[in-house]
Amino acid sequence: MPKGYLCLVLHAHLPYVRHPEYEDFLEEDWLYEAITETYIPLIHVLEGFERDGVGYRLTMSLTPPLCEMLADDLLQSRYVRHLERLIELAEKEVHRTRFEPAFQPTAKMYLRKFRACRETFVDHYKRNLVTAFRSFQQTGRLEILTCGATHAFLPLLSVNHWAVRAQIQVARDNYQAHFGRPPQGMWNGECGYYPGLDNLLAEAGLRYFFVDTHGVLYADRRPRYGIFAPLFCPSGVAAFGRDVESSKSVWSAVEGYPGDPWYREFYRDIGFDLDLDYIGPYIHESGIRINTGIKYYRITKPGLEGKEPYDPRRALDQAADHAGNFMYNRQAQVRYLSDLMDRPPIVVAPYDAELFGHWWYEGPNFLDFLFRKICYDQDELEAITPMQYLERHPVNQTATPSYSSWGWKGYAEFWLCGANDWVYPHLHEAADRMVELADRFRHEADPLRVRALNQAARETLLAQSSDWAFILRTGTVVPYAERRTREHLLRFHDLYEMLQSGQIDGIRLMELEQRDSIFREIDFRHFAPVA
Repeated sequence: MPKGYLCLVLHAHLPYVRHPEYEDFLEEDWLYEAITETYIPLIHVLEGFERDGVGYRLTMSLTPPLCEMLADDLLQSRYVRHLERLIELAEKEVHRTRFEPAFQPTAKMYLRKFRACRETFVDHYKRNLVTAFRSFQQTGRLEILTCGATHAFLPLLSVNHWAVRAQIQVARDNYQAHFGRPPQGMWNGECGYYPGLDNLLAEAGLRYFFVDTHGVLYADRRPRYGIFAPLFCPSGVAAFGRDVESSKSVWSAVEGYPGDPWYREFYRDIGFDLDLDYIGPYIHESGIRINTGIKYYRITKPGLEGKEPYDPRRALDQAADHAGNFMYNRQAQVRYLSDLMDRPPIVVAPYDAELFGHWWYEGPNFLDFLFRKICYDQDELEAITPMQYLERHPVNQTATPSYSSWGWKGYAEFWLCGANDWVYPHLHEAADRMVELADRFRHEADPLRVRALNQAARETLLAQSSDWAFILRTGTVVPYAERRTREHLLRFHDLYEMLQSGQIDGIRLMELEQRDSIFREIDFRHFAPVA
């Protein structure tokens, strides 16, 4: 038996951005960049593990909005168009840098990568990457979680019990639609938890969730093993706590691996560096400069000046060294903890998946090296998933975690502050009205009215996304976040008035269904109060 376990969790999420009314919508690039730089590179790593017989165990959340976008025909075709433009640009870059030996190997690397992405996306998985992750889950080595339907921050919606329940029930149904089986675990948006939330998870058949460190440490009973064993809530659902040390190794801007000077610099991109006449066809049609994903410099030092050329081989060596260091530190942790516990400790290391590849270009290589080293270079540490742990160790301490989140200060302040507090009264009013509609029409059979009720549920859920409050707090694309919040609320109230009056505008309803087409399997009755 190993001395301890490593549960590495990748939380893959993007807000639902789909704009069929525009030919080239800037924020849709969030998805295309994540596919090219994170999701396909992760798929390549997992394919390598399967090919080589590496005994990896990885836990990953794929949120309902992300699954819906990955499976959407319009976004799939737009991504292929995006990728073909990248391939064309990379071909030009190989030619442009032909007399620059410091840059041409990197240009050729990008061309190989973009062509491989196209082959993987179009030829191997027929444009739907959900099928790729589903195939890895079927091997038993990848465990896929769900999340609240639109990644809502549930503690701040808890004034309406049925709205929180709907977020969970809709997520469960959507997971079933995409993966052909019910989910066993859930990533609560922003790691948000409040006492009683686990009862709703249990009702949906979920077995476990994650909280930040202090959620476990400040539980209503002192946790005997701290964060190195899960707690069973009174509902029977397990709560796994985040390990601080393993997180700091990757997250910290000061101590974390991604800040190493040999790694690729994210903020120096040819979309900003090259002449507009040359780069113009490959940025936004309005002329707004954007990241293309082609970057030639390494971090070198703070700031954007004085950067040295990126050396992919040297960066790869550094990723291997850092993977070895990460494993060594986890071995030291479990070696120490195993003498204090009656079971092997579990080190839970959750990260945003988009960190690996998008922000930290070498991140997928780090994961590749890490799991291979765990498999072949030692025998003290075993990679494990939460369900595997619970099957091996079915008896755990019972306690209720504390109200908590991850992020700034750890108690929801990031999602409720002066920049975004105006949102919540409107969200609560919409939720109350949606529960009212679901209760009143729970036995409705008229097809047109059912469609209107389902669309009202979609608009309510989309307005509740925590991404809009997050953007309002960070100040990045504030007008877009404000617009999305207001538009979903206005569409909901429009539908509410139609349903109250009994006069449903079929043309308007069809327009909303085509624009916000998420959750085709949705049942508005999930908002209805139950005994």
